[in-house]
Amino acid sequence: MVARGLAGTNIYDIVRVGRQRLLGEVVEIRTDNYSIQVYEETEGIGPGQPVYPTGEPLSVELGPGLIGSIFDGIQRPLDVINSQLGPYIARGAEYPPLSRTKLWHFLPRLKAGDKVVGGDILGVVKESALVEHKVMVPPGVEGTIKTIVEREATIENTIAEVETTVGIAGIKMLQKWPVRRPRGVTRKVQPKEPLVTGQRVIDTLFPMVKGGTSCVPGPFGSGKTVVQHQLAKWSNADIVLFVGCGERGNEMADVLLSFPELKDPRTGRPLMERTVLVANTSNMPVAAREASIFTGITIAEYYRDMGYSVALMADSTSRWAEAMREISGRLEEMPGEEGFPTYLGSRLASFYERAGAVICLGTELQEGNLSVIGSVSPPGGDLSEPVTQATLRVAKVFWSLDDRLASQRHFPAINWLTSYSLYQNIVDGFAREKIAPGWGENRKETLRILQKEAELEELVRLIGIEALSPEDKLLMEVAKIIREDFLHQNAYHEVDTYTSLENQYYMLNAILRFYSEAQEALQKGIDLSKIIEIPAKDDISRLRFVPEGDREAFRQVEQGIQQQIGALREGSKVDL
Repeated sequence: MVARGLAGTNIYDIVRVGRQRLLGEVVEIRTDNYSIQVYEETEGIGPGQPVYPTGEPLSVELGPGLIGSIFDGIQRPLDVINSQLGPYIARGAEYPPLSRTKLWHFLPRLKAGDKVVGGDILGVVKESALVEHKVMVPPGVEGTIKTIVEREATIENTIAEVETTVGIAGIKMLQKWPVRRPRGVTRKVQPKEPLVTGQRVIDTLFPMVKGGTSCVPGPFGSGKTVVQHQLAKWSNADIVLFVGCGERGNEMADVLLSFPELKDPRTGRPLMERTVLVANTSNMPVAAREASIFTGITIAEYYRDMGYSVALMADSTSRWAEAMREISGRLEEMPGEEGFPTYLGSRLASFYERAGAVICLGTELQEGNLSVIGSVSPPGGDLSEPVTQATLRVAKVFWSLDDRLASQRHFPAINWLTSYSLYQNIVDGFAREKIAPGWGENRKETLRILQKEAELEELVRLIGIEALSPEDKLLMEVAKIIREDFLHQNAYHEVDTYTSLENQYYMLNAILRFYSEAQEALQKGIDLSKIIEIPAKDDISRLRFVPEGDREAFRQVEQGIQQQIGALREGSKVDL
């Protein structure tokens, strides 16, 4: 809608529209015409109704109470609305995102007389059993603490006073921040630690780092949401933000029902005690959908600034891009490829580039990181469409989901021939020091085997497998073991659903040990059928169910491979 007479209002400022005071945002200004996108249904709004400017951009509330909450795209608390109004959001419904009455026990870390700058930690609040909320000096505030006391306080109570050059600044636990403006940092640093997901195809072949960016494209039914759920549950991040952007209502309902019941694998506590959910389903207004991504990442940046490792899952950025396309069309902007706005690439980049490992603001110079994993839903699985291509220009990890693998019940359905990671050298260096020196070499050899298998499959289709040499037949057999026993995981098995980096290395090492021993046996003239029938080969498939820390099971399988293939070699010498 278009309003007039809002002099002094800037683009992206928030306004209230109509007698119901519906929330809207100024998205375009042409002379005295102000185009407003309203975050709610506009039925009944007509010419002549008032518009009330607020003079502020769309912002989120930051403070204790975020963890465990469920918000919509503009940070309305859905759990509160459900308890007050029922399952449907009434137009004009307005509740504060964070409780104004709940008392939090504030425990100071600093004292009167200490000098502070923006980002310094004044004290802590126990937000949940898993998260210690660090109350920070707001950015831009610098001075000396005049008063600070341990007390029970609401988020609007003053918990400290800082004497600045312009007067006394009262510090509260509640802060507000514009969603479209990145929060400041001292500097960005190179990521140096992997984001461990427990998914073998990811951690070993196409790894992610803390502070990295990843794209997960795939057609309908290929398992994007399941992958996101696995990463949310098992990744070694301290805080998880899950943003459901334009997804189907039943899928978001599954998230909202399942997440509160999930257990944190490290502590056994409910996963929601370190999770924030932002839900904006496909039947909600597109304007709120466009804002939801920025709402989620601003909350994520807030926890990153406390020094935490944060992982944000955005499902899906394609729906977000469709919302931008719809809004752009209403504004009569020049369309780009497939009708998307010409600024699609820069808008996607403005989201993904807010990820990273950083030195946070403050005198302590503590390090935090924010990882962003965005799923993409290309129509018909066409990876050449604009959203996927624009995402690949800024994301450094590409997990290409394959509906063919999904139909074969291969999970995760990540295609190892089309996926890649630009963080391999970082993770190889970390694993070489922390796990085992041969990590990188094993990964390269595994990818070589899988790529060679794809080439040989073309020959097999043309001339049959019997035309292959014994060496190629052995490679095909080893590739099958890698695919079925290493890359395939059961998301619902209590052990197989997660594999530590140590177990991943030893499991893959056993497979490659079998391959090297079998190659030597072939060179000695041993028949391939005898090699692949040794009992130790079947033992490899059971390594995926080995509990964490049981190194002896891996040692025994490798020893069995060596002894049994060694016995075949010795037997051949006797025959000769």
